[in-house]
Amino acid sequence: MKVSQLVLYRNLKYQAVLEGMDALFTAAIPDEENAYCMAGKLVELADTYGLEGNLWHAFLALCLANHENAFSTACEIRGQIQGDVDRLVCHDFRILMELFKRDLRTLGGDGVWDILSDYHQEKNSGKVFNKRVRDRIMELSRALEAAESVEAFKDCVTAFYKEFGVGKFGLNKAFRVIDKNETTRIEPITNVEHVYLDSLVGYESQKKKLVENTEAFIEGRAANNCLLFGDSGTGKSSSIKAVLNTYYDRGLRMIEIYKHQFHCLSDVIEQVKDRNYKFIIYMDDLSFEESELEYKYLKAIIEGGLGKRPKNVLIYATSNRRHLIREKFSDKRELDDELHMNDTVQEKLSLAARFGVTIYYGLPDKMQFQKIVTELAKRRGIVMPEDELLLLANQWELNHGGMSGRSAEQFITWLLGRK
Repeated sequence: MKVSQLVLYRNLKYQAVLEGMDALFTAAIPDEENAYCMAGKLVELADTYGLEGNLWHAFLALCLANHENAFSTACEIRGQIQGDVDRLVCHDFRILMELFKRDLRTLGGDGVWDILSDYHQEKNSGKVFNKRVRDRIMELSRALEAAESVEAFKDCVTAFYKEFGVGKFGLNKAFRVIDKNETTRIEPITNVEHVYLDSLVGYESQKKKLVENTEAFIEGRAANNCLLFGDSGTGKSSSIKAVLNTYYDRGLRMIEIYKHQFHCLSDVIEQVKDRNYKFIIYMDDLSFEESELEYKYLKAIIEGGLGKRPKNVLIYATSNRRHLIREKFSDKRELDDELHMNDTVQEKLSLAARFGVTIYYGLPDKMQFQKIVTELAKRRGIVMPEDELLLLANQWELNHGGMSGRSAEQFITWLLGRK
């Protein structure tokens, strides 16, 4: 069987590398120049993705983890499937099993292929996946190498898809929108801050409300779009990041989008609506001046357009303003240039009203601020008399923007750097 006979696993991201390696293995006398070229490609991929061990097997496992097709997307989150697609994938897996049996060391290459058959890096992480995903791909590679039947091979791949999904949405938790040349792309963010709800001191009722809404969404129950508003530095953005880290392994993904990209919202939703994940579209520091009309795109997407928002998409936003569009006293004066003054006011309030859940994050009072400081100091291993700690904290907040979770965090960072 040949690579060209694959049915579902065609047009891979690195198809040229697969075909180049296949040509080397099947040639009576391998082309020396092509051999060194393919060796270089495998090393480049190892550096990009953090691959180790047998780079040929690791490459094949990467191809399986990355390729979205009728089988892989049906398996993500749900697991085993039946029917004709299942029979077709068995055909492909027979070919892939043969590819796994090929030995790099038979290609010669003055010891190059011996190195690539047991390759190790100084650092065992890549630029694309987090370490957990990278390690799981390496486990998949070793499991597929040891598989003795097509069914065993399929079970390994299916288990991977059920646990992690497939492609960029399966193997990453956070994404950004790239709007270029009238094309909307959703690209992974590989460095996501590791903050969890337990990391945020205080604001228990706010976190509880956010968690209840998110869990309803994850479990397929009715859930609302959510607006976190209030004072600067109180943990609004951190709470949303914490939600992503908490529910990622239950199929939650997050797409960050800025207000100048709101015209792309329809395209973004179109790309994710049929996937077996729950997507939160995240908008940080959301507010509009009178002259900015991007909010009209957002209003139409949230509620009011002809298209129905998919059940696997919610919008979470943070803002320092409860009313997202700037208001002026002139909007409410009885004598105004506008004939229908109330319509102007209602237009400015209508966007915030489209968020079914609104959660207020206020600045802490002195006792709450001191509690945040002492708890953060304890977690970071700072040992000093509490009176001294709180005196320094009070001096810090007077000179650094007042009492907030952010200033408490900055104060603790300063203490750590002072040692």
